[in-house]
Amino acid sequence: MHPLISDTSLRFDFPSIGSKEVTARFDGGDITSDSGALLVAQADRKIGLVDAMVREIYDFRQSAKVQHSIADLLRQRIVAISCGYEDANDFDQLSADPALKIACGRAPQSDPDLASQPTISRLENSMTSKDIYCVAYAIARRVIAQLPKRTRRVILDLDAYEDPCHGQQELELFNAHYGSHCYLPLALFVTGEDGVQRLMGAMLRSGKGGQAGVRAIIRVAVAIVRERLPRAKIILRADAGFGNAKALDLCERLKISYCLGLASNIRLQALSTRLQMRTCCYYTFAKDEWSSKGVCRQFGQFQYKAGSWKRKHRVVVRAEVTQGALNPRYIVSDIYKNSAEKAYKFYCARGDAENRIKEFKLDLSAGRTSCHRFLANQFRLLLHAAAAVLMTAIQQAAQGTQYENAQGSTIRLRLLKLGARVVETTRRIWLHMSSSFPSQAAWRKVYTALSPIYPAFNT
Repeated sequence: MHPLISDTSLRFDFPSIGSKEVTARFDGGDITSDSGALLVAQADRKIGLVDAMVREIYDFRQSAKVQHSIADLLRQRIVAISCGYEDANDFDQLSADPALKIACGRAPQSDPDLASQPTISRLENSMTSKDIYCVAYAIARRVIAQLPKRTRRVILDLDAYEDPCHGQQELELFNAHYGSHCYLPLALFVTGEDGVQRLMGAMLRSGKGGQAGVRAIIRVAVAIVRERLPRAKIILRADAGFGNAKALDLCERLKISYCLGLASNIRLQALSTRLQMRTCCYYTFAKDEWSSKGVCRQFGQFQYKAGSWKRKHRVVVRAEVTQGALNPRYIVSDIYKNSAEKAYKFYCARGDAENRIKEFKLDLSAGRTSCHRFLANQFRLLLHAAAAVLMTAIQQAAQGTQYENAQGSTIRLRLLKLGARVVETTRRIWLHMSSSFPSQAAWRKVYTALSPIYPAFNT
């Protein structure tokens, strides 16, 4: 047992119940509060995520001196992040947790403890740019492998988000839009025929962001999708920060469809003036009708060519009066050519990607990019992305239960945070889980969905 958690001299007294004293001590032995870590490990083995990542990393260490393989270190880190332990310092005590050891293929009592914080930190800081690229590529391929074979349409949602920095990290810069010193990572999500929005990749960028890395991540994503689904129609969807000439030219070169936001300008305002005035008239003369709906909205479309564009593109405009204020919005798109309204509603669905980013940041602590080296932070971001992939697999396995629409934090609280007493005998390892656990039926459903026939861990 870990020396930091084996102290049985501590005693905590609570109010008595009747004539009986109530006393608590840290002497219960091998008890875990994270039995659900085994579900995360099963999701990993079903997807083959960690194994795919390990194959892309060159282990420069001397094999005779290695106690923890790259596979063990990655699996330990990713499973811990999924269970809510995003800080490497947590392994000072967590390395002895019996459930985490079992999830990583180690016996809880007879096998050595998992790696400590310094070993994990050395791994994160040892990654080269080639290792990171190959690991990111491997994660993306395993995500695309989960799409149904008969997928005919694939939607790529690209968005940037703020990652505030509070130290002296490399390439952390002041961003005037957010008013903070930060990174500005890119998050790429993929949606197939099953309607599940999966995190496919995450690219760390400096605080200035801009268009850095945008074309590269799109090109790689399209290549991976076409590798498995050569006949699928690919649609790129992104907000106004990506609606520019370079993105449109790239879409045409890659022969993919697009639905991108456009920033307003004087020319767009002039071309949509008639629609905006008609919307205002409808709102004025039929105010009672629109007040019941809360909003007066009209759609239109026209051909438009910005100065940097090579040709004209179809622009959809949505003119809307909300609470007496006119609010026009624009997108450039080549889908739903006969219906401006359908094209705009398709664009609005990108809001789901923003919800997934919130889950990624809040539930899986993707903002823990606190290493000094930029490459170390990029690798750490990929570890959190891998945890997000496994959590999505568990969310899918929970379909048909009360947690089928639950966010990652709820999944963790209700299914992963499960107390158990761990007993290792000569022939079996037992996890005696709580008899009063309220989500036993859902836990059983997830276990069944994540339990294909697979070999035991290699020892």
